[in-house]
Amino acid sequence: MKHLITRRAMTAGLAALGVGAVAAGCGGSGGGSGEGSTTLRITLANHVWTDIIKEKIAEFEEESGLTVELTQLGEDQLSDQYNVKLNAGTDEIDVMMYRPLQEGKLFGQNGYLADLTESVESDAEWNWADFQAGPVEATTFEEMVVGVPLITESEVLYYRTDLLEEAGISVPTTLDELETAAQTLNEQNPDVAGFIARTGRSPAVTQFSSYLFSFGGDFDADGTATLDSPEAIEAYKYYGRLLHDYGPTNVSTDMNWPEAAAVFAQGQAAFYTDASSLYQNLALPENSTVSDVVGYAAFPAGPAGSRPYSIPAWALGINEASSNQENAWAFIQWATSPAMVLEVQTSGVPGARTSAWEDPEGTSSFPPELAEAIAANAENGVGYDRPRVISVAEARELVGDPIVVAITGGDVDAAVATAQESYQSFLDSDG
Repeated sequence: MKHLITRRAMTAGLAALGVGAVAAGCGGSGGGSGEGSTTLRITLANHVWTDIIKEKIAEFEEESGLTVELTQLGEDQLSDQYNVKLNAGTDEIDVMMYRPLQEGKLFGQNGYLADLTESVESDAEWNWADFQAGPVEATTFEEMVVGVPLITESEVLYYRTDLLEEAGISVPTTLDELETAAQTLNEQNPDVAGFIARTGRSPAVTQFSSYLFSFGGDFDADGTATLDSPEAIEAYKYYGRLLHDYGPTNVSTDMNWPEAAAVFAQGQAAFYTDASSLYQNLALPENSTVSDVVGYAAFPAGPAGSRPYSIPAWALGINEASSNQENAWAFIQWATSPAMVLEVQTSGVPGARTSAWEDPEGTSSFPPELAEAIAANAENGVGYDRPRVISVAEARELVGDPIVVAITGGDVDAAVATAQESYQSFLDSDG
């Protein structure tokens, strides 16, 4: 991708030039996706971001002179379509919305995504440097930029302001303080758990990741499993201890976020760590009995500092097999421009641009403390929240097993030793 149709050119009224430039190489009448086609085929996921951008596509069409054919699918349908069509080398998709942490490595390894490095770095006005480091890391494959992050999230600390005030406890800024506070509040309020979080073997992995990173550990390094590092073992024990000692009585080990969030929303827990994107499940009166006493804080620091995940849940990429890549890039520039990201974020969808979080308008739809927590997390965030492998689901089951053992008070060291061996075997064969 050498030639770029910039946002500046479109807004200056040069749409005709853009169409003329690409039409010169067009082998058809614009109804297909041949070189220079004026029809752009875009596949997006069912998401509030899509709903917002869909209402604005007519503006893009008017500015660019292009016609957009939009396909919108649920996550499972989207994955199925990509698996079939991309594997077959289809050129019927130009722009594709994908999950960097779930499909990014597979798509990158298989060559499904076009290299956008030159494109993102050559447009100073669009400003690639404005994107947060964690999401950029997640949309980069082997030093090639293959996607532009859209929707972000990080792990924050939710807490009951009323309980902390009654106990005279400050908001925890370290994991040591969090454990002490959880214990104190659990003892002072027997009917309220000191802490709640995801407990299911696979669902807990993404939230455990922030603890793992903040203790100085990781899932693996250059193909070598590191689950048995001293830092990782301490993280497993800490996460399990919070839930075993200060979680709900007889806490189940199959909770995903809806169940964990419900415990907090029903006033049955003092602290809760989970994705920033879930805040409306706790902050809106129709969803929560404690909506008026919910507090928000950045992820507490561990021995290695505060290292929460800060990730793009979704990104836009270009199909490598597309012969309409110039126009595909024009759409991505438009959809992820500073102005558009700010506008979408004002509607409550957290974006990946630093400028949107620094603009009061960009944080106006979020609780002020939550906006501050998200911004703080972005500064120290890690760009992934699960193993960066091809078979993500299988990896999550393997690395998540010691979490369940720790929560139930089992032999964590033995569980980690088993998981280390299994995960290493998995890494040796993955892909």
